[in-house]
Amino acid sequence: MKRFSSFIYHKILGWKLIGDFKGDTIKKCLIVVVPHTSWHDFYIGLLIRQLANLKISFLGKKELFRWPQGWYLKKVGGIPLDRTPGQNKVEAIAELFKKRDELRVAIAPEGTRKKVKEWKTGFYHIAKAAQVPIIMVTFDFGKKQNVISEPFYVTGDIEKDMKFMYNFFKGVKGKVPKYSFNVD
Repeated sequence: MKRFSSFIYHKILGWKLIGDFKGDTIKKCLIVVVPHTSWHDFYIGLLIRQLANLKISFLGKKELFRWPQGWYLKKVGGIPLDRTPGQNKVEAIAELFKKRDELRVAIAPEGTRKKVKEWKTGFYHIAKAAQVPIIMVTFDFGKKQNVISEPFYVTGDIEKDMKFMYNFFKGVKGKVPKYSFNVD
């Protein structure tokens, strides 16, 4: 399957993967993918996961996990998230990391495929509470490349850390460029 995924990713789609997830050395992490502008991000993410040969889960609103696609999303690592107000989602997700020996979760901090001026910060607080690193991955449709960062541990200085992460994604164009996250 890895060979087939590589053929599709590199030869048919013409994408390039720069960096890696450090294999089995990083058993728990949050993988921040930006920009998230289209449903095309999903299959690119699945291909990256195959190339990396790692189990990587993803969070999705629970409504996506209804029949008929729900069984498939769970099979490929989807974790349904109840977004009902009044719940402590950060603690619930941090608890998942504490309960499992291995958990890598991809998340789009924009929280939508539409244009945003800043990210939702839940992922930051999850990484801090669970004491797991963040690995950033670009979804650059302009250059047809995914760049994987070194693991980054939040410092507790959210303003400084967000600036650092925003800069990593500077100039990256999503499938729908007008919805791409831009650093001002």
